[in-house]
Amino acid sequence: MPEAVPAVPGPATGGTDHPAPGKVVDAVVIGAGFGGLYAIHQLRTHGFSLRGFEVAGDVGGTWYWNRYPGARCDIESVEYSYSFSEELQQEWTWTQRYPEQPELLAYIQHVADRFDLRRHFTFETRVTSAVFDEEIDCWTVTTDAGEQVRTRFVVTAVGCLSSSRVPDFPGLDRFRGRAVHTGRWPHEGVDFTGQRVALIGTGSSGIQSLPLIAEQAAHVTVFQRTPNFSISGANQPLDPEQVRDVKEHYAEYRAQARRSFGGSMIRTNRVSVFAVSEEERRAQFEARWTMGGFAFMAAFEDLGTDLAANALAAEFVSEKIRQAVADPAVAERLVPTDHPIGSKRICVDTGYFETFNRDDVRLVDVKQTPIEEITETGVKVDGRVHEVDVIVFATGFDAMTGSLLAMDIRGRGGLTLREKWAAGPRTYLGLGTAGFPNLFTVTGPGSPAVLSNVVLAVEQHVDWIVDCLEYLRDEGLATIEAEVEAEDAWVDHVNDAADRTLYKQANSWYLGANVPGKPRVFMPYAGGVGRYRKRCDAVAADGYTGFRLAPPGGLTGTEPSEADPQPVGILAGS
Repeated sequence: MPEAVPAVPGPATGGTDHPAPGKVVDAVVIGAGFGGLYAIHQLRTHGFSLRGFEVAGDVGGTWYWNRYPGARCDIESVEYSYSFSEELQQEWTWTQRYPEQPELLAYIQHVADRFDLRRHFTFETRVTSAVFDEEIDCWTVTTDAGEQVRTRFVVTAVGCLSSSRVPDFPGLDRFRGRAVHTGRWPHEGVDFTGQRVALIGTGSSGIQSLPLIAEQAAHVTVFQRTPNFSISGANQPLDPEQVRDVKEHYAEYRAQARRSFGGSMIRTNRVSVFAVSEEERRAQFEARWTMGGFAFMAAFEDLGTDLAANALAAEFVSEKIRQAVADPAVAERLVPTDHPIGSKRICVDTGYFETFNRDDVRLVDVKQTPIEEITETGVKVDGRVHEVDVIVFATGFDAMTGSLLAMDIRGRGGLTLREKWAAGPRTYLGLGTAGFPNLFTVTGPGSPAVLSNVVLAVEQHVDWIVDCLEYLRDEGLATIEAEVEAEDAWVDHVNDAADRTLYKQANSWYLGANVPGKPRVFMPYAGGVGRYRKRCDAVAADGYTGFRLAPPGGLTGTEPSEADPQPVGILAGS
């Protein structure tokens, strides 16, 4: 029996500062990754009573689970970090340009320790449902341990890429070897020494893990459905001088990132690819390639919006792939041809394409002849069984909505979030959804989070939410709820922003295309984090336009009874 989604490892470690049973808290925070930790910190700082729940055994979010070989962030470390504390920025020193999972997890654990955040969480506990009671303007949150907590507000920080997905291959339960998913990697690791390995999937986790798995395994067979563009990370230890410069100018760099499109310090060349000579164009592409990572797509301003311009960038990267792979036939199978470069999230690799030059690595194309089944001994394609000892599923996630819809969330009239989003997620600003008062989504659908530096996005979302809760408290208000008209207008705006780009020309997880039966809706906001921030700030400054705000019982005509105690932060003005 495969162990693609193993049980949560490790002992429970948190939860010592919880309100007494029966007390209504101001907020329940779901998730202990970057978003949940910051939400707990900010809510506590501003005097709100709270509870936190996390299904994992400790803090870390995606970096708690994704421990596969080669796992690292594709945003530079000095940017993929909190900015809320100047002391934290100065005391933590990153070692790598693109941090690996152990360093990222160590950073998050350091933050949890430094700000004493663990005590607010109950770990190894899954939230199974959240039900809104219209009579008392209150949510009841239920966990898989049977605990029920009543709360005025629910803040979901469950992550955009946290619901691991293994395709429903026939025969999977018959496989006699070991099966693991990159998104739920065993904490004790996997020893591939002398093993025949099947790597299924060539997205980011497959591209990152292959070189290291190949170094250890006896043989690796890579099953590729869709080739992906990948840019060399040009990763290296950070120069102490560079680190010193960043620390001295963090305020300036962070301000620049908040105004940018992607929430980073990457500067876009504000010139059309067609405005320069072929020699200048190639020189700019080469310079950006040498920089590594996402900087490549900023070589010219029209690479993400003009198909002809994009084709020039795609051909440059395709040439790099052909140069890296010795066998021309293998190289051609690795060259993407079905989507513009950047319309799927660019991968950042370390020696991925060169790994196919090894004699013990084989590429199997399953686009035209898909995987038929998993047998007792391996993976069957086109009538042939590729016998393996271990299957690594690098098959991604039910992105952006999977973890939210895994909970039974019920709003007004008992409407479930799954029913509300049956044709695709609908939100206002990616922060709230009509019919679900006092429910906030950190980096939710309709926000630019996955198209940006997610830590910057997290801070912006949480700050907005906490400011909103303070406003409600100061004004004696009990509920805030997105209006349908504002939600419809925002969904239209999200679609319009995507239509001005090339994103929709790829069958990507941005559209839910990797999950059979999932509605094909472009979920992120492609207008950029700078523009998005201005819109959110304007909404708040204008008294939360597009949201309906009401006092206790304001929408139902009833007041909470004495048997329904109020959260101290909201109505008692703590």
